[in-house]
Amino acid sequence: MTVLDLVRPRVTPVQAIQDSLRAGREIALLDLREEGPFAAAHPLFAVNLPLGRIEERIAALVPRRNAPIVVYDDGEGRVARALSVLAALGYGNVSVLEGGLSGWRAAGGEIFIDVNVPSKAFGELVEHVRHTPSIPARELNERLERGDDLVILDARRFSEYNTMSIPAARSVPGAELALRVRDIAPSPETTVVVNCAGRTRSIIGAQSLVNAGIPNPVFALRNGTIGWTLAGLELDHGATRRAGAPSSEKVTQARAVARSLAQRTGVRVIDPEGLDALAADPRRSLYRLDVRSPEEYEAGHLAGFRSAPGGQLVQATDEWVGVRHGTIVLTDDDGVRARMTAHWLRQLGWREVYVLDDRADLPRIRGPEPVMLATALPDVEVISARELSDALQDADAPLVIDLAPSPVFRKGHIPGAVFAIRSDLHEHGRLKGADIVLTSPDSISACYAAADLRRQGAHVRVLAGGTKAWQAAGLPLAVGLDERVALSRPDDVYKRPYEGTDNAAAAMQAYLDWEFGLVSQLERDGTHGFRVLEDGQDL
Repeated sequence: MTVLDLVRPRVTPVQAIQDSLRAGREIALLDLREEGPFAAAHPLFAVNLPLGRIEERIAALVPRRNAPIVVYDDGEGRVARALSVLAALGYGNVSVLEGGLSGWRAAGGEIFIDVNVPSKAFGELVEHVRHTPSIPARELNERLERGDDLVILDARRFSEYNTMSIPAARSVPGAELALRVRDIAPSPETTVVVNCAGRTRSIIGAQSLVNAGIPNPVFALRNGTIGWTLAGLELDHGATRRAGAPSSEKVTQARAVARSLAQRTGVRVIDPEGLDALAADPRRSLYRLDVRSPEEYEAGHLAGFRSAPGGQLVQATDEWVGVRHGTIVLTDDDGVRARMTAHWLRQLGWREVYVLDDRADLPRIRGPEPVMLATALPDVEVISARELSDALQDADAPLVIDLAPSPVFRKGHIPGAVFAIRSDLHEHGRLKGADIVLTSPDSISACYAAADLRRQGAHVRVLAGGTKAWQAAGLPLAVGLDERVALSRPDDVYKRPYEGTDNAAAAMQAYLDWEFGLVSQLERDGTHGFRVLEDGQDL
């Protein structure tokens, strides 16, 4: 991209984006704002990629450097800066949404709120089409009090379940349901209830079991833990109940059903040679995802595959896949979870979804998922945790700026540190010439931001190892976030009304009311391409 291109960037009309979505052509529509403003208004298939996080996140979200990318903001001036960053990273097929978010509205494009909206809207469509059975909170509570033969399976991530859960529920994240339910409820008379915090994972989880043909009565807990709370019922906190290992006999049964569902929905099966061919295609954005649990992934996974637990991948596909109509390859080690996840992704409108079956000869690695950065970290001057602790005792102590997400900052930060969003730092003239120490949880954000501040004439050092290193050194942390001294408004993370334990009843009810209206919004938008599998039909 030339300097002239940066002055006069290529513009893509709203209609052209909608045409690509309907035609199944690859396109990445990237919203450059923070998550708070993004959650307040965006197109259906927009992916949130804040300006200050591009180097950290885009390599995973948009792995192909010549993929068609359209960027936008809402008049905040982020587009021009993002174009420069993307050009430096080698992304050569980038254009700007004509008129930004306002242009989308003016052209009649539908506007959605909240996050992970495609998956949530799809969940509502599934219930609308399949009439997924559900049970209200009070009726479930009455059955529990009577001691009825039932099990409650929480389809969320274990961390969410551990924070708050329905009494007697056990953690069985979404992709695990079809694999493990036959061992959890071996009697066909046992009622199975699937819950989440709101609606989507309850609906998709329950419908997964219906699709899998288990003989048990199956219900989604209507409105999840929100519905339970609004009914005046008490939640458990700190629960640790999990499903046990599935038996080989039940895995065999689950695998046969999963294979049938995958075939009916058009999921393709490939071997390592087929995977190599996909990876060699220069016109294809390829996503290799391991849908097992994070613990299994860390114990050993295929090289090149990222961890994307299947239930969460269906619930929040846009957190892993930034290019709509990109190619998705899933893997597991049981033949069930990848196929069950894939059969949902196909219904979600992903045209090319594959399951890698033959894993025997592929290289494996252990440990957590490596960070995928779009470019190497810049060289920076560093300071150790102990050195910083000593420096903070001096009268001319440096200014510590913490670039952690605001909820992380609130939970614990270096005493005296101020909160900031990286993309806002250029606006603070008082930082010029200042003595600054940047930190972030693992120092990655801080390293990228250090280069920005150096260009402003600041003396910048980075806390080696970030705030995690400070904590590991046994140094104290402060809590809270004082917005009076913060360098940015803490709008970087949207407060979900279905997570945590301090949500107002009005906010929870408003969230449910919004979900109920998503099917109508899908009809007005017209770009989704969702197709719900029905009995006796194939996709």
